[in-house]
Amino acid sequence: MNTTDMTSLSAIAARNNADWCASVARSHGIAGVFGERAWWSPRRTPPYYPDAVTLRPDAAPADFLPSVDRGSTGCSVKDSFAVLDLASDGFSGIVDARWIHRPADRPVPEWPGLPAERVLTAERLREWQAAWAGGEDTPDVFRPVLLDDPTVLVLAFRDGDDLAGGVVLNEGAGVVGVSNLFAADSAVVGAVWSSVVTAAADYHPGLALVGYEQGDDLAPALATGFDALGPLRIWLHVS
Repeated sequence: MNTTDMTSLSAIAARNNADWCASVARSHGIAGVFGERAWWSPRRTPPYYPDAVTLRPDAAPADFLPSVDRGSTGCSVKDSFAVLDLASDGFSGIVDARWIHRPADRPVPEWPGLPAERVLTAERLREWQAAWAGGEDTPDVFRPVLLDDPTVLVLAFRDGDDLAGGVVLNEGAGVVGVSNLFAADSAVVGAVWSSVVTAAADYHPGLALVGYEQGDDLAPALATGFDALGPLRIWLHVS
């Protein structure tokens, strides 16, 4: 894959991810804004979600920084091409990751996965969110209204009666985004990734998958047929 193709696919992944961030923000009553080179929220976004996402490699801080809330704790920016230097604006880089992409025509895994169950009720969503958070203090991120968003699927993977893992799939920019993937135990990480690919093919046939991962979490994605694309960086406002 040449550099131009990687940049183009990274831009598609970034737009899809911005669509997902916008969906989460809307579920909290926050209306984000899509500009030509970036998406941003004029109000602080929910925990773990950025206040701005760049959509093109030529995005500049002036495209979004004047419009986000840097006065409260936790303001963050997803630099989708890892090209910005926001240190002079009071930010520190906290995450370096890679976009990932799985072509639509790549065969689904043949090894056994876990059955996918669509999360449709507030009760099931609370269970899912608690498992995603690791069973500790559960942050207020995923609200029931999100289940009514036609672009969003929240899926649980069960091993018998036990919740073994989960994922969110969102359709946007002509692809399906894979996010918030979790496994209840490290032994089932591969099975969860396999299940994600199979479920995505069932719910969204003919569409490529995108997402991003970092560090050791990248390996299971690559083993399930994803390709690594360009880098991204998440910046947190610290001063």
